[in-house]
Amino acid sequence: MMYILSIETSTTNCSVSLSKNGETLLLKEDYSNNYSHAERLHVFIDETLREAKIDRSQLDAIAVSKGPGSYTGLRIGVSAAKGLCYALDIPLISISTLEALAHQVKVESGVVIPMLDARRMEVYSAIFSSELKQIRDIEAQILDETSFAKELSRGKVYFVGNGVEKTKALLNHENAVFIEDKLPSADQMSTLAFLKHKKSDTEDVAYFEPYYLKDFVALKPKPKK
Repeated sequence: MMYILSIETSTTNCSVSLSKNGETLLLKEDYSNNYSHAERLHVFIDETLREAKIDRSQLDAIAVSKGPGSYTGLRIGVSAAKGLCYALDIPLISISTLEALAHQVKVESGVVIPMLDARRMEVYSAIFSSELKQIRDIEAQILDETSFAKELSRGKVYFVGNGVEKTKALLNHENAVFIEDKLPSADQMSTLAFLKHKKSDTEDVAYFEPYYLKDFVALKPKPKK
């Protein structure tokens, strides 16, 4: 019996799940538009374990969404995951944020494009087959009317994530299917984490860092008038 606690903080959704042998037992989420990770994450972890009547010592691994996504959100999630792994002496498993997001879509044909808002007209995206095999690497791309033209010419394209709204405003194509109001969740991490654990595909807790894709640039505060 394998228990894995999964943590997802790459967007505004603060999400924690507990799974047994790859199936989600409990899920705690805050889907509000506010970044509540600092206040809610450890509360969700404690509530999840208490409601499942699972002691921390029974956990076999911690899984964390590795990005891309919000710089601050990813830092909070990874810091919490690493702290638990150190304290419990258990493995750390990292899950691609976009891969987990793609697993919210179940289709028989076409391609799935998970995308996260990267501000202005930019998104973080990847492309997955209908079998959810990744067929294009993660990119930070600026959207325009020609984006994903090749994929759209070949069949249905399912766009999912909080980058959908800006994409929908640009692309008017009969093969484009926009799945709105979806954010990455720890729920879809359960199976992915279980499969990685079985292969001993884990991270070095001391040196693991989130996958930011782009360098973080701190803005200088405006001078006071």
